[in-house]
Amino acid sequence: MNTSLPLSHRSGRLLLRRPVETDLDFLVDLFSRWEVVAHRPAPVADTPQQSAAMLARDIGHWDKHGYGRWAVEADGKLVGFGGVTLSADFDGLNLSYHLHPESWGYGYATELVTEALHAAFGPLHADRVIGLARAANPASRRVLEKCGFAFEQEVMLHGAPTMLFALARPRWIRISGPAA
Repeated sequence: MNTSLPLSHRSGRLLLRRPVETDLDFLVDLFSRWEVVAHRPAPVADTPQQSAAMLARDIGHWDKHGYGRWAVEADGKLVGFGGVTLSADFDGLNLSYHLHPESWGYGYATELVTEALHAAFGPLHADRVIGLARAANPASRRVLEKCGFAFEQEVMLHGAPTMLFALARPRWIRISGPAA
């Protein structure tokens, strides 16, 4: 995939933009919250160094591939991170999203996932997108199912059973260009 996405764009209520180094304080706060890390195999908050490494990976993914997880803003305020990245472990682009607990319940996750799917199946020409959710995180599972994902199988991720959901490119989306 050598297609890139714009550095930022607006959905209905959200500004989705390429992350920048000044987003670090938000990430440190986000991943220090119990509600956000509670569904990990080891529910431990990230250190500031781990958050810095995550941000560096996100920025590096954009630098290398021309797309990646967005920094997500609502009403001019950073509320989360999410989007699609290459998956080293599974077939398809990997969808991920993490929203600040103060922004839960407003439909931002569904809006973000919808935008990520438009990018994945549109300009990025993906054939498949996967989403991973732990059984103990029913809210994440509901967002995935609401957006059309179907449970495919249980996998081990970081030493814990995880549900893998998948969505294939809808038939109505055509990829322009020469036939394969």
